Amino acid sequence: MVTFLPVRPGRLADVPAFTRAIGGAESNVACALAAAGHRVKWVGRVGRDGFGDHLVETIGAYGVDVRAVDRDPDRPTGVYFRTADDRATGAHEVAYYRAGSAASAMSPATVPYDSVADARILHLTGITAALSADCLALMRDLTAPRPGRPLVSFDVNHRPGLWRDGVGAAGVLLELARRADLVFVGADEAEALWGVGEPDTIRAVLREPAVLVVKRGGEGAVVFERRAGSFPTPPLPEPGAPPPDPRASNSPHALAGVGGPPGGAETSVPAPRVDVVAPVGAGDAFAAGFLSATLRGLDTRTRLRHGHLMAAAALTVPADLATPPRRAHADRLAALDEAAWGTLHLGPGWTGDDQEVRTP
Repeated sequence: MVTFLPVRPGRLADVPAFTRAIGGAESNVACALAAAGHRVKWVGRVGRDGFGDHLVETIGAYGVDVRAVDRDPDRPTGVYFRTADDRATGAHEVAYYRAGSAASAMSPATVPYDSVADARILHLTGITAALSADCLALMRDLTAPRPGRPLVSFDVNHRPGLWRDGVGAAGVLLELARRADLVFVGADEAEALWGVGEPDTIRAVLREPAVLVVKRGGEGAVVFERRAGSFPTPPLPEPGAPPPDPRASNSPHALAGVGGPPGGAETSVPAPRVDVVAPVGAGDAFAAGFLSATLRGLDTRTRLRHGHLMAAAALTVPADLATPPRRAHADRLAALDEAAWGTLHLGPGWTGDDQEVRTP
């Protein structure tokens, strides 16, 4: 969608003007991954209109392959307006205008499985499932068990304002999450959807995914991993990298708990202190950082740290998307010892290589 961002805080009724940007959880993740140096394809539908042109051109400028994006001649590109407040507060307002949009017409017929079958990771979110019955059918099709399917990553991304027409978000999002290999969910989302807010109780509800990432805002994140062999399609190394040793802690096979306790493993990493400019976009950025580290075959703790760092990049800019830190810069911070990581303090501009990172 095209996003309209307020020029100042306040109610939508009081904001005098908005600036145009791009929005959409999946495209946010795609842009962030491409900016981090990965090959990414975004599959979706937009209208054959000026807003559709803007989305395709802007997302493509990040280095994302947009050749599979369909242009609908009859339905418009969706747009939405939001306030500057944190989504977790009652003051936050969002006005969606995407009923009957091109994206809402996605279905197994308009987005065939073959268009995503060659991916190493297929990233989906619960937002798409809320757009229409056809979109929900598409999500069920893409998460269906298949021989050789990509690793399915699913961000619950509960948006209450989208779930209408008697469709129950709790049941649908639980169903889709249980069909995925890797799931991201906020503790606050799980509490609102399923009445469970602690990481271990969330894991009790979501036992099926090989990997479950529970995000706890400023407190950090927790990863639960299932036993060996539970990950059906472990990620391949980046081109030119040596094949991973399954016994090594930085192997992608370690994501499935190889070498760990027979019942799986739990890893927790606190979030660094961040001077927040705008709270939106952090969840998508966290997913992108975690997926980037997953594609690189890094160990679980490092994946979480890269998720936090990418989220910090988004939190310290006013828009949903931020320029990620250079890979060497992020790797250096992710490799800090526990004491130094615990005192990490990131503010606006920290992603530049010449910026000082405060560790008081």
